[in-house]
Order: sequence, then structure tokens, then C-alpha cells
Amino acid sequence: MMNNGMHAFNKSVYVFEIDDVLYPKPEYLLQVYYLFSNFVEYTEGRPVAKDMVDFMKETLETMGEDEVLSKTIAHFGLHEGYRENFERLKANAHLPLKLILKDNIKRLLLSLFEKEKHVGILTDGNPVEQLNKLKHIDWQDLSRFLPLLKVFFIRELMFRNINPIDFLKEEYQVSADEISIVTGKELEF
Repeated sequence: MMNNGMHAFNKSVYVFEIDDVLYPKPEYLLQVYYLFSNFVEYTEGRPVAKDMVDFMKETLETMGEDEVLSKTIAHFGLHEGYRENFERLKANAHLPLKLILKDNIKRLLLSLFEKEKHVGILTDGNPVEQLNKLKHIDWQDLSRFLPLLKVFFIRELMFRNINPIDFLKEEYQVSADEISIVTGKELEF
């Protein structure tokens, strides 16, 4: 979604997705799997946490995120009630470790803020979960800029029948060609 002009910083507004852009998404998921497997071990009273988190990690790597919970429930003979526990945990988890910004993203964000560009988050996914991820990121040198960072939720805008780009144009008072959406693919440098 971004043109080669990114390195010239010739846009007014830069909005970023969270997952696999700010940080590698598996870093969040693996911590959720760890917390979930320990919850199951405690609830079931059987030592399954290590095997379960290993199974979940392997399933994530070989089959993808969408398969992890169903395969885990089947493999470990868990009742379907755990699905709700997992989804709640995934949205609201208090992670044991901070999520670390990718180095290239940290440098890019710092440059954008220093050049006084408008920087925001435009994210898809469960708004509660996406906010939770932002809360667990270790912003380091960028902490001082956080009050300038606006967060927009695609699902929320679409639910209100608002086109995200139209909303951003209005919010920042710019034309569509002044907005750059950073999804990650264009960051290979």
C-alpha cells in the first residue's frame, strides 16, 4: 500500500498496523499460549502446560493461528468451554514479557516523529485485543511521543459504515494521497 516515496517522508500522515509491523505477532500469541496452558494445567490438575504450549507453538508454525485452539482442544481432550477462556485471555492477557518493537520500525517511527509527521495506528482485529497489545509494547525512546499517537480501529469504523481512508482524511485534514498506510511488506530495507 505504500510507494517508494516512503524513505523520502513525502507524506503528511503515516498510519501503522500493529501485528507483524510494530512487532512480530507470534511474540504476543506465544505468551497467550503460555498463559492459557498454565491456566489449563491449574484448572485440570494435570501437568500439561509444557506439552500444551509446545503443541500450540508447533501448530502455529505449521498450520497457522486459526488452527491452534481447535487442534489443542482436540489433542488434549479439553471441553469446549475452554474456547471462551482462551478468547478472553487472548483479548485481555497481562503478558509476562513486554513486546519489543522491531528495530527498523523504531527507527522509522522516531524519524517520523522528529520530522513532525502525523503518526497513527490503523488496525484491524478485536479493538480490545489490539489496545492490549499496544499497552504491552516497550516503546523505549518513543515513549515521549505517545501522546501524539492516535489509534483507529478498522472494525469500529466499518461497523459505523465509515471508510477508514475517508475518516483519516477528515481526522488529519489531508487528501488521500497524503496518507501512507504501513502494513509491513514495504518495510524490507
